Amino acid sequence: MDSHYDHLETRSADARAASLAECLPAQIAAAKALPGYADALADIDPTAITDAAALAGLPVLRKAGLGEAQAANPPFGGFAAKPAADFAHVFQSPGPLYEPGEVGRDWWRLGRFLHALGIGPDDIVQNCFGYHMTPAGMIFENGARAVGAAVFPAGTGQTDLQVRAAADIGVTAYAGTPDYLKVILDRAEALGRSLSITKAAVSGGALFPSLRQDYADRGIVCRQAYATADLGNIAYESAAQEGLIVDEGVIVEIVTPGTGDPVAEGQVGEVLVTTMNPDYPLIRFATGDLSAVLPGQSPCGRTNMRIRGWMGRADQTTKIKGMFVRPEQIAEFVARHPEVSGARITVTRAGEMDAMIVEVETTGDDVAGYGDSIASILKLRGKIELVVPGNLPNDGKVIDDQRSYG
Repeated sequence: MDSHYDHLETRSADARAASLAECLPAQIAAAKALPGYADALADIDPTAITDAAALAGLPVLRKAGLGEAQAANPPFGGFAAKPAADFAHVFQSPGPLYEPGEVGRDWWRLGRFLHALGIGPDDIVQNCFGYHMTPAGMIFENGARAVGAAVFPAGTGQTDLQVRAAADIGVTAYAGTPDYLKVILDRAEALGRSLSITKAAVSGGALFPSLRQDYADRGIVCRQAYATADLGNIAYESAAQEGLIVDEGVIVEIVTPGTGDPVAEGQVGEVLVTTMNPDYPLIRFATGDLSAVLPGQSPCGRTNMRIRGWMGRADQTTKIKGMFVRPEQIAEFVARHPEVSGARITVTRAGEMDAMIVEVETTGDDVAGYGDSIASILKLRGKIELVVPGNLPNDGKVIDDQRSYG
């Protein structure tokens, strides 16, 4: 068992639930008072929202909705608890979307992740996340300060200078995307420079097993965090390297894509996050990412829920025969039929035409009725195939586009 950041990581389930029952209603009440949530939470009694199960009754906030609100009420759309001038930073991410930022201790909660990696006061972190407009650089710098590490704010690009700085300064840890560290290391070898990097904190891309092994072969421990510009740290890897442990400052739900309906434990679905940050209380914010709950507790001693990590994107909207088909429409079909537990559309090409197969997970046998129902929702007809409940693939897909665009 490694050392822990604080006592929150090793709480019992009862202690965590008791804390949530106290803090969550206050967070919902604070959000309800903000203009951005005035309509969505108007009829909600915050005192009744005491756990994740109760959260499931609240509406989902999607990036598209946040962007529309920000366009109407810039810069934060009425979702921040303070005006822009009262924050230390204001960031712009692609969209554009605007995010607030602070410099208080571990405001983005990345310190918990860096501590789990073993980064501390004896380390110098070469922070290769971007510092301009987007918040990633400041997010990781804030985390490094929380654990007492020094920071070389490298940003992106200029690899030769990155190599020289790492060697001259004596950098011991890297923060950045998973693949850029290899660019630095390979360039250092080509230049004959010896580097002292032994730890790598990565995010913002897939950490492939082969890349992790390449770093291990060079004596570098590489672990990943799942963080976003809107939410900060969501989940992180520990020494156990068994999935990602959910951060203590957020609540994670896994739901059927296009809906707010929780899936069964272990099923793949879209990640929704409710943050307990009082400055920016996002409630049931849809990340657009797919993941699944990993059952059990981490061997490292941390007791919070684990997820399997990034498993793809939930936004599976696609165009079939000239018509957009969205996950929300599949959810509407399922809701129409009590005996239907799930559905999945597979899109292929038959000759030069789009072909659509709709697999319906059901205890019923009304093929014609299901076909009419699908046609009324999608304005498209396809082949209906009945599937025994529990037999649809567990990959989070409700629209599987198998057409080749090569």
